[in-house]
Amino acid sequence: MAAHAGSGPGKPHVETEELRWAINIPGHAPRSESKEYVRSRKRMHEILATLDHPFYGPEPVEDHHGGGLWLKDDEGWFMVRNLAGIEWSAQFCADPAKVDLLRRNARRLYAAFPEAVEELGIRELLDTPITDADGVERWTDSICNASVPLAKKDHSAELPKGGGVHHYPSPITEIGFFKVDDFELWVDDEEGEPVAVAPVGRRGSGDGRVHVLFAAEKSPLHTELHKAQAKGEALVLTPASPVAQAAFAKQY
Repeated sequence: MAAHAGSGPGKPHVETEELRWAINIPGHAPRSESKEYVRSRKRMHEILATLDHPFYGPEPVEDHHGGGLWLKDDEGWFMVRNLAGIEWSAQFCADPAKVDLLRRNARRLYAAFPEAVEELGIRELLDTPITDADGVERWTDSICNASVPLAKKDHSAELPKGGGVHHYPSPITEIGFFKVDDFELWVDDEEGEPVAVAPVGRRGSGDGRVHVLFAAEKSPLHTELHKAQAKGEALVLTPASPVAQAAFAKQY
């Protein structure tokens, strides 16, 4: 694989163990859908029915616990995201005081959108301090958190069916929402393993190199990527690389 290292992000650290191990996790009750979550999901789909926006669908979509805050102005509904989203399973390690900061942040924002507050029926939710697990649970499944609409391929799918946010780093998966259609974010290496890449140069520059952002563990590029990152460098593939050629294939 043709590659060279260049300037890049700061040095990460990698922890490994030579001795493989396994842990037996006892069974637990299946996840249940709270009344708050059922209401939030229903409301999200109702809002989507009024929209025609590539970031918000189209249906069918899954609802991601991503900290979505739905607002409404003269042009209709639109969404922004809070400082952090709380995934359902993460609520059990959540500090109520920190989750309350998310509530307070949302409350300040919604002060400028009273119509949205009324239509969503969230006045009490926004005004009630979060002090315990019940409050955390209510916020987690509310329309103020569990309401980011994502297609299955962007939410819960694994490659090659899709690069879902539950399986791959968000700084990479979110590229898929704004990239040009004729550049391939996810490509296969010579071993058939998934790799995520981004161009090194501006569009139209003629620079055919790509920056490796992610490589599956079985990919030969996985080790190269970690070695480059350990040096605080980027792993850049030359235009002759099959990965780079696959990424730009639609532009040739």
